[in-house]
Amino acid sequence: MREVAQLAGVAMSSVSRVLSGHPDVSVGMQSRVLAAVAELGYQPDLLAQSLRRQETMTIGFAVGDISNQLFAEIVASAETTLRTAGYSMLLTNSEASAELDAAHIRLLAQRRVDGIILSVGDEQNPDTLAALERLDVPVVILDRDVPMPGAVNVFSDHRRGMRQAVAHLLDLGHRDIAMINGQTLRPARERRAALEACYEERGLPPTYRFVDGTFSVEFGARAAGDLLSQEHPPTAIIAGGNQLMLGSLKVLRARGLRLGRDISFVGCDDIPVSELYDPPIAVVRRDTAAMGHSAAELMLALLAGEPVEDVTLPSEFVARASCGPVAKT
Repeated sequence: MREVAQLAGVAMSSVSRVLSGHPDVSVGMQSRVLAAVAELGYQPDLLAQSLRRQETMTIGFAVGDISNQLFAEIVASAETTLRTAGYSMLLTNSEASAELDAAHIRLLAQRRVDGIILSVGDEQNPDTLAALERLDVPVVILDRDVPMPGAVNVFSDHRRGMRQAVAHLLDLGHRDIAMINGQTLRPARERRAALEACYEERGLPPTYRFVDGTFSVEFGARAAGDLLSQEHPPTAIIAGGNQLMLGSLKVLRARGLRLGRDISFVGCDDIPVSELYDPPIAVVRRDTAAMGHSAAELMLALLAGEPVEDVTLPSEFVARASCGPVAKT
């Protein structure tokens, strides 16, 4: 900074005001300082600046599985919104491990981030809850029921789109519908409740079935294989997550089943394979970009001391050719 001040012919305090965006700076001084910065290739010491301001201009984002396209899209949207506001993002990937969730929350706190956006793999893990209790920065939680007072939430209305999907299958004559679900997290609970409510509202007996496990391609494949191997396989399968959808489709294709004719199929989240598959896959769709943007906007509002409320974003069913009438036997 001293070299910049000497080249620009101003005091070091003037350089500091220009670089920090202080309003009490003349246009001429700003021009001289910025020209000197450019000529010398000067890079401000961001750590020193953050210590003086008591803020790092960094937001932590603890995500469960960045390899999942859903999370990748949410993170990308949040990062764009934060970057536009002058914030950087520090991303951690827990690989669906509750232990890593807690460790990453502690790590982000140690890095002195100004706030944390969080998507955990276990809503009730004691270590995670203990780590959250010790935080003294704003927290935005993505689509999880985490008992953390003071946190703000971005939810998806999973029931709305799933009720539309189940109603569509029931209208096509399906009564034996199987849902492959992930572990007991809010999205899985909401999707299950939607299916049960659809049968109940129509006065139908509960002839549906659930297969619960993990949100993974491997479990989706295993669950679909088990369902199809039963003496009376379901006439329709709903995969409650995009990873479960990919695993299920592998098995359905390997067995030569024609979607919409031999069996009906609904996935969750409108990833590219949904439209590229033959036939295209019916899905319960949500706006992942809106989720990331909303999470970042809530965080910025919290940091500005503005009043905020939880946000619930809609989901919708997109009917495609993978759903058809019950196959005749």
